[in-house]
Amino acid sequence: MTPTATYRLQLHSGFPFSAAEDAVPQLAALGVSHLHLSPVLEAVPGSQHGYDVVDHARVRAELGGEEGLRALSRTARAHGLGLVIDIVPNHMALPSPESLNRPLWDVLKEGPASPCARWFDIDWEAGGGKMLLPVLGHPIGDELDALRIDGDVLRYYDHEFPLREGTAGLPLPELLDAQWYRLTWWRLARTELNYRRFFTISDLIGVRVEDPEVFAASHTKIIELVRDGVVDGLRIDHPDGLADPEAYLTRLAEATGGGLWTVVEKILTGQERLPAEWPVAGTTGYDALHRIGGLFTDPVGVGQLIDHYRDFAGPSGDRGGYWDATVRRAAYRVITHELAAETRFLVRTAERICAADPALRDHAPWALRTAVRELLVRVPVYRPYVTAGGPCPESAEAAVPMAAVLQVKAVFSVPEEAAVVDVVRDLALGRLGSGPDHAAFCARFAQTSSALRAKSVEDTAFYRYVPLLSATEVGGDPGFPAVTPADFHDFCTRLARDWPATGTVLSTHDTKRSADVRARITVLSECPQRWAGLLTELAGVSAPDPHLAWAAWQTALGFGAPDAQRLTPALLKAVREAGLHTSWTEQDPAYEQAVADFVAAGPAGPPFETVAAFSRDIDPYVRANVLGAALVHLTMPGVPDVYQGTEHESLVLVDPDNRRPVLFDRDGDKAGGLSGEKYALTKAALGVRRRRPEAFGESGTYQPLTVTGPAAGHCVAFCRTGRVVTAVTRLSLRLAEAGGWQETELVLPEGEWADLLAPRREFTGAVRVTDLFAEAPVALLVPAGGRAE
Repeated sequence: MTPTATYRLQLHSGFPFSAAEDAVPQLAALGVSHLHLSPVLEAVPGSQHGYDVVDHARVRAELGGEEGLRALSRTARAHGLGLVIDIVPNHMALPSPESLNRPLWDVLKEGPASPCARWFDIDWEAGGGKMLLPVLGHPIGDELDALRIDGDVLRYYDHEFPLREGTAGLPLPELLDAQWYRLTWWRLARTELNYRRFFTISDLIGVRVEDPEVFAASHTKIIELVRDGVVDGLRIDHPDGLADPEAYLTRLAEATGGGLWTVVEKILTGQERLPAEWPVAGTTGYDALHRIGGLFTDPVGVGQLIDHYRDFAGPSGDRGGYWDATVRRAAYRVITHELAAETRFLVRTAERICAADPALRDHAPWALRTAVRELLVRVPVYRPYVTAGGPCPESAEAAVPMAAVLQVKAVFSVPEEAAVVDVVRDLALGRLGSGPDHAAFCARFAQTSSALRAKSVEDTAFYRYVPLLSATEVGGDPGFPAVTPADFHDFCTRLARDWPATGTVLSTHDTKRSADVRARITVLSECPQRWAGLLTELAGVSAPDPHLAWAAWQTALGFGAPDAQRLTPALLKAVREAGLHTSWTEQDPAYEQAVADFVAAGPAGPPFETVAAFSRDIDPYVRANVLGAALVHLTMPGVPDVYQGTEHESLVLVDPDNRRPVLFDRDGDKAGGLSGEKYALTKAALGVRRRRPEAFGESGTYQPLTVTGPAAGHCVAFCRTGRVVTAVTRLSLRLAEAGGWQETELVLPEGEWADLLAPRREFTGAVRVTDLFAEAPVALLVPAGGRAE
């Protein structure tokens, strides 16, 4: 069954299955059809997110175990709701203690001969026959006294490692050398690591779900829950980490019986398309998030805002001054530092391939290394989708484009040496054979490309290039953040045709700011001069650097409260991710203290009242953005996911702030102000989706509506299957400055239409937009007489 709408709940020990069960009546009354649960399998104790799975065969005990999940399912079904769960096929935790992960424990004990060795991508040869474990706080010479032998276990604080049979009685130096693993200082991971991991997180080890036995062992419980009717849909986390996403998704569809609503957390870049061959309903919806946010962004104002930003912050071109240059420099930093070990694997594999082929033997290691690095930083999307020896579709060719090849060849001074670039590209696209090394290179190039894109763009460039923070969001394009109504309509038309059951989102557990925070910040694209004036008023508050000041004051405006306990962690995370003055691995305590002091004295101190006064002035335009984005999201093609708490106004920052517990108020419809308006809108839109599924389902249609008159560009309207009309206001501040709607009209479909958001208001034909939006900047229309259907 395809959901009409889902509601995302973040589960943890403080909000287990029983708490979700208590919230079921309220969420059913809200109008969603399914609860969307964060990962439910056994995870590291105390995990706040569940993505660090340690046991695929058990439902997490801290959440209430399998009986708790089944009880939640029964209660949900009694209220007409189903369950969608988030699953994590790409990786498992490398936990502390390590014994929590039994397949990993067996590998550490038995080495490459372990039956579980097939679970993980471990390059035993690169480690000299050992698996490198970067768990030590200092170089091993300084940690020998902290290592303790306890029977057949080697202990290091909370860590424990199995001892190879017959080695427990050896002296410590010999004992360490005798194991199948090598304990090392954590800083060696970036260059010496010899297992695949999730991005740059060494305590999340990649799982080889492409192996049929590993797939079966890691999915038995999930498949059981599906076949027992406990689970009705799946969200697939990070498919780009898999060796062959299409093969995995096909195997999953077969194992679950086919027809299960499944969406993938795939980040599409620019005009990139989701592979049509994938047996899924679509993405989780970050592509929709970008289009919705862009619809309320003024392209002219963004350009002016960028000019003010460059004058104020003075960033160098490739350290936040220009988007493309910032992305490229960030990519070089990540590939040469954080992903150095992954690059070394690709180069070693390419060396073996070339050494085995007489025609390729003269490509030097340095040339292969250069070609690998330079091609990776130029992949314009997250990764190509291709397997060694298989077909190479146009989309894969475009992921490693010829324009990039020509640029990389220009790096070489000798043309004959530049020929190595073609070799590396052909290996990446699977064209030079299908042997084990060829398959390994092809898969790992794609996996590394995905990690590089995520770390360099989402986790670095988004924090360096900050003229408009609302544009620096997962799936977004800060270089071109605005989306025209025509482009938005084209996107929705394509969704309705190709992916009508895809997921759509505005806020998630991974967004850097909630939709309502972004809605406030986005108004700055309509008043860049006023923003520059505000910063002049705040100039008396000394910041460690102007780049931080710009980002911090925008964050404070969006967040709307002088709360140092929440602002400080978010801004410290921002400066560490940016890596301009401090970072996660090379922290500058003095700088970070200066950041905290600035937050306390400025954004969380008395000067915040100046920001608050500015915020009050733009509140009417924030209201239009908040309500407009919410209504578009809930009625456009696709299945909307409502993130916990966002049925009300939700002002939260990057994780862990956005994963804070939500208090479910059974009197949510009594909230006042913008929060109450948003709740009423959400309930009305979800209600009409539930009552009229045919209007929004896979056979539904999407029709842009015509707006005429001097302010036509400020109204976006569409009709779903002739049964529901959405109309919203965009760029409302610019609209007010231009004199309002004047004679602008919206041409409605034939018949009389009633506004679900404003009882007793009905319209027909060409309606004056000023009348349509007399009470609110949005309207949700259904045929008159059909309000209660």
